[in-house]
Amino acid sequence: MKDNNNKMKNQYRVNGQIHVREVRVVSDNGSEVMPTRQALDMARQQGVDLVEISPNAQPPVCRIIDYSKFLYQQKKRQKEMKQKQVKVEVKEIRFGPQTDAHDYQFKLKHAQEFLEEGNKVRAYVFFRGRSILFKEQGEVLLLRFANDLEEYAKVEQLPRLEGKKMFLFLAPKKAGVAKQSQQKRDRLAAEAAAKEENAQKAAEQAEKNGLLANAKGGDALKKLVENNGEQE
Repeated sequence: MKDNNNKMKNQYRVNGQIHVREVRVVSDNGSEVMPTRQALDMARQQGVDLVEISPNAQPPVCRIIDYSKFLYQQKKRQKEMKQKQVKVEVKEIRFGPQTDAHDYQFKLKHAQEFLEEGNKVRAYVFFRGRSILFKEQGEVLLLRFANDLEEYAKVEQLPRLEGKKMFLFLAPKKAGVAKQSQQKRDRLAAEAAAKEENAQKAAEQAEKNGLLANAKGGDALKKLVENNGEQE
C-alpha cells in the first residue's frame, strides 16, 4: 500500500518541482496562461499547492489545489473503480459417465447459480479406467447439460475429449438491458422535459388562438346586430 502511495505522489510535479517558464492554470472559472512564478505565488497566498496535472500540454496544465486532498481523492476514485470491476471466475462441475438423476440435478442447480453470479462454468466428465468406453454417453450428458442451461449460458466450447476428461465450456448470458450511463439518463431527461415544455406551449397557444377566434366572432356578431338596427 505504501508503494502505491509513493507511486501516486511521484506521478505529479508539485510547486518547486515545476521548472517550465509558464503554465496554464485551470479552475472552475476557466483557464489562464501565466508565468510559473505568478502561479506559485497564487498557490502560496491561498495556502495550497500548484500541481502539474498535464505535463505534455503546451504549456503544461496545472491546478491550484490542496495536494494532499487531491491525492486522497485520486486514491478514493481508484478504489471505487476497482470495486466496480467484475471478477469473472471459472467454476468447475465434475461428472462421471454414468451420473444419476439426483446428482445431475444437484450439479445443474449449482451451475445455474454460478452463471447467474457472472461466472463461467467448465463442466467435464472424468473417465476412470475402462469407463472411457462410455465417452459417447459422456458427450450426450454434457450436451444435455448445455441444453438445460440454455436460458443462462452460451456455449463457448462444445464437448471435447482431452486425455481422460471431456470438457464443455459455458459463459453467462448478459442479463437484462445494460444500465444507462448517467450522461445518457441526463440527456433523455432533458429531452423529455423539453418535449413536455413544447407541448405545454402548444396547448397555451391553441387556447390563446381559440380565445382570439371567439373574440373576433363576438365583434363580427356585434357589427351584424348594429347593421341590422340601422337598416330597420
